[in-house]
Amino acid sequence: MLALGTVAPDFALPDVACGRTVSLADFAEKNALLVMFLCAHCPYVVHVQAELARLARDYAGRSLALVAITANDVANYPQDAPAPTAAMARAAGFTFPFLYDETQVVAKEYSAACTPDFFVFDAARRLVYRGQLDASRPGRGQADGADLRAALDAVLAGTAVHPEQKPSIGCNIKWQPGREPAYFGK
Repeated sequence: MLALGTVAPDFALPDVACGRTVSLADFAEKNALLVMFLCAHCPYVVHVQAELARLARDYAGRSLALVAITANDVANYPQDAPAPTAAMARAAGFTFPFLYDETQVVAKEYSAACTPDFFVFDAARRLVYRGQLDASRPGRGQADGADLRAALDAVLAGTAVHPEQKPSIGCNIKWQPGREPAYFGK
């Protein structure tokens, strides 16, 4: 897992909906940044879609930027290509940019392991939370975002995020052959 206190790795990736390049610097004025690794086909992501859309609405107008990144191997998982991902984002009501990491470099730099995977950075872009959305799972409870919301509320209030954090659970990122990161399978 990416260590708490790590500076947010830089990125500049195309948005699946419009092709516009979105970068880390685009969010510089915000006091908090939520980076989410998602994909269109994962049942864990499908399970939390409504909560992610609700979370974006609930935090609108606050000094929080949200961005999603999809990094799956689209040659073997074409349902995670930009067009199907854009359609899923529209259907889910996502109001945040959804970026495509074709080379999987950004996913590696974030040590992203699964979808969904969540990373919260403070105003200095230091990692303060990397963990689960909440304790719900597909077929077990409705997603309420409790864990992630607690972290977001703390960073927005300027208080410490609780250091005990449970890792995300979901589908492994689908790495392109030969691009598996060193941490893959450990």
